[in-house]
Amino acid sequence: MNLRLILTYFILITASLASLYPALWILLSSFKTGTSLYSETLLPRSLTLDHYRELLSGRKYDYLLWFRNTLKVAVFSTLFGTFLTLLGSYAVARFRFAGRRYGLMGLLVLNMFPGFMSMIAIYVFLLQLNLLNSHWALILVYSSGSFLSNVFVAKGFYDTIPQSLDEAARIDGATNWQVFTRIMLPLSKPMLTYVSLVIFNGAWVDFIFAKLILRTGDKTTLAIGLYDMVSRFNSTDFTIFAAGAVLLAVPVMILFIWLQRFLVDGLTAGAAKG
Repeated sequence: MNLRLILTYFILITASLASLYPALWILLSSFKTGTSLYSETLLPRSLTLDHYRELLSGRKYDYLLWFRNTLKVAVFSTLFGTFLTLLGSYAVARFRFAGRRYGLMGLLVLNMFPGFMSMIAIYVFLLQLNLLNSHWALILVYSSGSFLSNVFVAKGFYDTIPQSLDEAARIDGATNWQVFTRIMLPLSKPMLTYVSLVIFNGAWVDFIFAKLILRTGDKTTLAIGLYDMVSRFNSTDFTIFAAGAVLLAVPVMILFIWLQRFLVDGLTAGAAKG
């Protein structure tokens, strides 16, 4: 038993170190003088904030513009995606209608395929709608796709809420919309937090689809901007890239720490019934 416990702790500590080391390397590199990420020691011999000043000044890179574009896409995707997910999952959890069973089976099958398989079809569809090189194209795709990826967790959460609450409200004269907004939404705070964080994080760091849709510099998001920063043949601004990556991670890290309790509650409650 002791050997098994020691082995378990060893594996967990090793996995934790393997996960934290790259992040720690990027963090320390963002404070290192020069332009190279290579260092003979983990701790840089000299520290500087010049890379952060260079980014925020906007003299060489439009980092603040990238940040505003990404924040716009992430916030609107979170608002629309959370609303669609909660409303749709409530409908399939509480109502029985024609095609419900086959619709859920179809959603389950679609979840088995990676999202990038549909990118060409989505690209052609957005082209027909004249939405290429538009932030709203990203917002529409992110928010609608969030329903597909979160519907079963959200439905499982609603399945844990007794239906007697719905019935009591309807006896008092409440409509279905009033039951949803006045009873279900207040009880859905853990699930609301979980779904919102997942959607926000996905839209905040997405690169592949944003790179496919956005074409001009004024529409660039953080992921595309940071990639372009180091992908050019003559680029050597690797420490500035590290500073940008650190700033990219800060908002998501703050949200996860601040809402950690609701995140865990929402995930575990939604996993109880699927």
